[in-house]
Parts: sequence; structure tokens; C-alpha cells
Amino acid sequence: MLWSLEYLFEAPSMADPNLAYLSFLLLVPLSILFFLYLIVRPRPVRIPIKNRHVFITGGSSGIGLALAHQAASEGARVSILARSLDKLEDAKQAIRLATGIDVAVFAADVRDYDAVTKAVEEAGPIDVLIVNQGVFVPQELERQGLDEVKFMVDVNLIGAFNMIKAALPAMKLNRSVRGPASIALMSSQAGQVGIYGYTAYSASKFGLRGLAEALQQEVIADDIHVSLIFPPDTDTPGLVEENKRRPQLTAIIAASSGAMKADEVAMKALSGIKSGSFIVPCNFDGLLLSIATAGLSPQRSFLMAFVEVVAIGIIRFVALCYQWNWYRSIEKWTRKNRT
Repeated sequence: MLWSLEYLFEAPSMADPNLAYLSFLLLVPLSILFFLYLIVRPRPVRIPIKNRHVFITGGSSGIGLALAHQAASEGARVSILARSLDKLEDAKQAIRLATGIDVAVFAADVRDYDAVTKAVEEAGPIDVLIVNQGVFVPQELERQGLDEVKFMVDVNLIGAFNMIKAALPAMKLNRSVRGPASIALMSSQAGQVGIYGYTAYSASKFGLRGLAEALQQEVIADDIHVSLIFPPDTDTPGLVEENKRRPQLTAIIAASSGAMKADEVAMKALSGIKSGSFIVPCNFDGLLLSIATAGLSPQRSFLMAFVEVVAIGIIRFVALCYQWNWYRSIEKWTRKNRT
């Protein structure tokens, strides 16, 4: 009996350290969450699509056409721009058959600033600009002509500058009355990590990140919100052409990330745009890459910021495992093909 009474009186004192430890374990993450809730910038926002003017470049095929379908089905007034008027007319007809809605079409080359400025002026003030055009010619830099390098940089990067510069003045007008606007840039997972055979393409897509990060600071006061979308290989006509020239090593390394359908990417992209997300991954691999490369990018979600803070160490470890596998593939392929 005496032993039992001693145990009862000692039990609380033994439990106190455990309770304090559990309290500490809960307090630390909750404190971090609360701190992140206070500091994440820009603040959360919703970008409406219905009854807004959505302007999509590269809108005649692939992801751009899928985005146009999706935006039109959600009640947006859609304009699409591409180089080929014939392809634009085909896209217009396909969207009309699928949604019963007519879209406006503009034939222009994004490398021509005067041409895109004229198209933007004819289209009218834009609420959501999706800079989606892109070209890709995979090849090792040593074997690739500088004309192809320049072509990719001009279309993918300089074309983005041209479109944004042409659209921005009218996008800023009466923003407080028209509601929040969005500028979305279609990058690539090759804009998050460099891959063998993607030297010029990755350079053009990595450049979009610097553009997006700086631009968000320049336009946030005008209630314009930037999104940067990172799709993986996507089942489009462009991918078919790319695969005809893709180096064997590129195919081996790129196989570690699965391909998606254009409609799937469009749904993920539009969802990210509507939530004002700066980084918009399209699959699980893209999410891991987004966390691994978060760096100094803006983050609207304090919950996602918490995940980035907590998970960065283990994801860096996973990333090094991927790198080990890629370099091992390069070593094995080199031994096999150079002996």
C-alpha cells in the first residue's frame, strides 16, 4: 500500500518532463506557422476568370489551345495569338465546337514587338495574360547551331519580354475597378533543373524565372500577380517533333519524370493562376522540384512556406540521389559509346 501511494505521488512529477517535451514539439512548428502567416508576401489573392479577358500566346495548339478551351468553358473572353493564321482558325473552330464560344485570333510572331503591340491594342485591355509560346530543339551545345540557340532564346525569353511590355500599360489602367490581374509565364521543368541536351532551352526557361521574380515586385502595387508554370514533358505536337531529334542520353535522363496530357497541364496551370500562386508545379515531381528550388521566390501560402522550410533538407538529399543517377547514366553511356 505504501509503495502504491508513493507511485501515485511520483507519477505526475515523472510525467511533467514528457508533457513539457510534447508541448515544445507542438510549440515550435506552431510558432513557425504563425510567423510565416505574418510574413509571407505577396498576400493570398483570387484571380477571377469568368467575364475577364484572357489572352494566350501560342494558343493554336498544345497547352495553349487546351488553356483556351478551359478558359472559354469557364466563361472568359478569350484571345489567342500564334504565327499561323490557318492554325488559329482551326483552333477557333475547335473551341467553338467544344464550348459554343467564339475566341478572337491574332496572327503575329512574338519576336516582333511592333506586331504583338498591334495585336494587343486590337484585342483590348487584358486581365489575364498567359505567355505560353515556346520552341525546343534538343541538342548538345557543341553540335547545335547558334541560329537554333538564338531562335529558342528569342521566342521563349525575348518573346515573353515583348508580350509583357506590349500588354502591361493597358493592364494597369483602372485596376482597382477591374479587379486583380495576372501575368502567367509557361516555363518548364527544364527551367528548374538543367538536363543533358537542353543547354539552350534550359537557359531560355531559367531566364523566365528571373523575369518573373523581378516583375512581380514591379507590378504588385498595381494588383497584378505573376505566376510561373513548370510543366513536365507534355503530349503535344511539339513533343513529337522534339523526340525526332532528342539525343539518346536526354531521353534516358528525362524518362525519370513522366509526361502529362495538355488538358491536364492546362487545368493545373489555370488553377494556379486563379489562386495567384507564383510557382505552379504540374505533377509530384514538379512539386519536389519547386520545393528544392524555392530559393528567394515569393510564396503566398504560409502552409506551403512551412512545407518548404521543413522539407528542404530531405528534398536536397533526394535531389542529390537524382543527380547521382543521372551522372551514372552519363558515365555508362559514355563508356559504351566511346570504346
